[in-house]
Amino acid sequence: MILPIDGVELEARWVGPPPDGGPTLVFLHEGLGSITQWRDTPEAIASAVGRPGLVYSRQGYGNSTPVEVPRPLSYMHDEAKRLAEVLATAMINDAILIGHSDGASIALIAAGAGHVAPRALVLIAPHVFVEDVSVASIAAAADAFSAGDLRGKLARHHADVSGAFWGWNRAWLDPEFRAWNLEALLPAIKVPTLIVQGSDDEYGTLAQVEAIRAGVAGPVSVELVEGAGHAPFRDAPDLVHVQIAAFVTAQL
Repeated sequence: MILPIDGVELEARWVGPPPDGGPTLVFLHEGLGSITQWRDTPEAIASAVGRPGLVYSRQGYGNSTPVEVPRPLSYMHDEAKRLAEVLATAMINDAILIGHSDGASIALIAAGAGHVAPRALVLIAPHVFVEDVSVASIAAAADAFSAGDLRGKLARHHADVSGAFWGWNRAWLDPEFRAWNLEALLPAIKVPTLIVQGSDDEYGTLAQVEAIRAGVAGPVSVELVEGAGHAPFRDAPDLVHVQIAAFVTAQL
């Protein structure tokens, strides 16, 4: 289906039981993600907890309306504001936000800045500041996209693969982006939060987890997935699906 938001068309789909106006899972993908890159995670979790889920591709990703490159360095803050419009258009009044990487950061911004009032947050490999390891891995991704096979892999998921990649990559590698930091927003978050972090995440360290744990005012649970990288739901799906489903069920 298509969600029309201020002249932009966002591809979206429902998973799990039909929407009924009650608690709804909302999945926010990573910086190079889309609906399809979640694989079966949204359906598995929504079905396990018996609640509907909305999955959508943000502008510039999947089959949604393309973006102009370069993106503004405020792009995650901009998407956090748009999330309120997405929820309104989809008639979701009671959301549990499940975000991965950029999507997790967008969830934190949306909740911390008061754009939305979620019931709970699930943060998979979140970022609240820029680390050297993040910059190094994102720089390596640029090489893999330009000279390796990354472009071909991503082209299966994005209609405008160049816009999707460079919009994300150039923002994170801009020297001014080093000042990007969400820690000031964390004390305003009072809802239960689950962090799922791979022990071998190539884009971030446990410093991200500890900053969120220290900063968020609400209760925080952490699941460290041994041997998993930046996408633990792809590296260890059976384990991570159970972890997330258990947390979500406790919030219903």
